[in-house]
Amino acid sequence: MTDVDTGSGDRLALAALTQYRMATTEQMHRVITPEVRREQTRRRLAKLRDEGLIDRITLPRAGRLRAWFPTSYGVQIASEWPEFRGRRPPKTVSDPTAVRLRVGHTLTVTETALVFLEDARRRGELCRPLDWIPEVHHPLGGGEAVIPDALMYYRQGREGGDGPMLRAFVEVDRATMGPERLAAKLTAYARLHGYVPTTPGQRRPAFGQEPAQEAWRRRYPLFPRLLFVLDGTGPAGITTRIHALHVAAMDPALALFVRTVPVLSAALADLRAHGPSRPVWHPVQEPDHTVAWSWSPHG
Repeated sequence: MTDVDTGSGDRLALAALTQYRMATTEQMHRVITPEVRREQTRRRLAKLRDEGLIDRITLPRAGRLRAWFPTSYGVQIASEWPEFRGRRPPKTVSDPTAVRLRVGHTLTVTETALVFLEDARRRGELCRPLDWIPEVHHPLGGGEAVIPDALMYYRQGREGGDGPMLRAFVEVDRATMGPERLAAKLTAYARLHGYVPTTPGQRRPAFGQEPAQEAWRRRYPLFPRLLFVLDGTGPAGITTRIHALHVAAMDPALALFVRTVPVLSAALADLRAHGPSRPVWHPVQEPDHTVAWSWSPHG
């Protein structure tokens, strides 16, 4: 049996790495123990690696930066914990080749998680490391699905209070696809918003019966807000992508969705510089304005 210290940082380190898929040494330090010296985090990661729970790849073009990921054994151990019940990560999360091919995007998603996590810590609000859940599968029927880069849970107000719970689907774009393909994701989320599952031969509700509900209502009391985090391009490229989202949102077929669900976009650089709670987000309806991410189209 491995010597995983469930009472301190070992368990959190393995859980966070299993959930986030991948992180650098610095990112892991910021997630699990930012209050201690970084050398302690390095020793913890080396210990978990010696136990066969995690491994690493070295990125030759990034100053020999190390990216850590869970091994198949580490995923097996973590998946047995209550916090992972029903959420086993994909098999490729522990495959070194798959890790290498996805490293840029995955590390950017991890960095996006950290800007929210660290902002919550500064503000005394509640967003813990495992409140960021990558790649939650939302079926649309016919084998199709919406799989956001992450689903985030964030409780506003002082920790221990009864502030509102905000949920968000987060899409991280590194400018690897054209603005139109990015904007097309709005249509997929609008479909999810209206998707009512059916079964073959199912009859329409009889008079007086409750109509079938949208699938998302089984998971969420409100449809999560949709946040686009933009990176990998300069200010002009960011502006182009923000306006492409705005143009897509003008489609009459998306009117109900964008009127009901907050859809916002922001540059990752602005989130790092100012914090995601600041008014750095552009509403899809008004791309030249900025608001806080807790903004609602209903005021």
